Amino acid sequence: MRGANAQSMRSDPRQAALIGVLLALAAGSWLVVDRRMSGMDRGPGTDLGSLSFYVSAWVVMMAAMMFPSIIPMVAAYQRVQQANRARGRAVPGGTSVFVGGYLVTWTLFGLAAYALFALARGLGATPTGDRAALYVAGGVLVGAGIYQATPFKDACLSHCRSPVAFVMEHWRGGVRGAADMGTRQGLWCIGCCWALMASLFALGVMSVTWMLLVTAMIAVEKLLPSKRIAKTAVAVVLVTLGLAVAFVPSHIPGLVVPGVGGMEDEMHMDDMQM
Repeated sequence: MRGANAQSMRSDPRQAALIGVLLALAAGSWLVVDRRMSGMDRGPGTDLGSLSFYVSAWVVMMAAMMFPSIIPMVAAYQRVQQANRARGRAVPGGTSVFVGGYLVTWTLFGLAAYALFALARGLGATPTGDRAALYVAGGVLVGAGIYQATPFKDACLSHCRSPVAFVMEHWRGGVRGAADMGTRQGLWCIGCCWALMASLFALGVMSVTWMLLVTAMIAVEKLLPSKRIAKTAVAVVLVTLGLAVAFVPSHIPGLVVPGVGGMEDEMHMDDMQM
């Protein structure tokens, strides 16, 4: 079935165009992320900056990180749209609205994460020492690895890995239906990936390096043929990385240890407050 679907996407110019647009948007978003976040990584506990800066950065981050892995889902939606178009029942712009609903859902998740971070900081619940920040970050990563083995994770991942089944089960017509379906898929994706995003916050949400790692883990989980192997591989990476962050942080390439950043970090902080 996967092979047939892949062949169908390659032979249909509209499917090829859709894939090209999503990949182009993802590539452009990575370029923007790299430019905006250069020098802002302060490791575990990195400040999120002002709300306006954070929201704009978060939306671009989600496009960069998520668009490649949702290609099969969006392509499945478009195929049904094409079938409806042949019967005169398709709504123009449905695919764009579907992607928009998905992105809005992740944006709301990002706002909730920002509020939680601000609340924890306001209550003094965030770690104050460099070593404490590393222990907390390591604990978050290990917890994310453990979450990989939970039934809820498995259920959410199943909905993300079965594009045709999801589209057929949750199909809603019209613009409102497209937005509803995109939102539903976004919610399942959050259920699948929230712990990986928590890992990104723990490592340093302004780090392009860790964004790339989390993006790779998301893609492995959603696209690797064997769900069990994908989940296990990601869990091993998370637990191993978590223990290393907590106990041997100096041995992790690309990890910025709190309190050891250079002057470049200070020079970019004003940008984050704008």
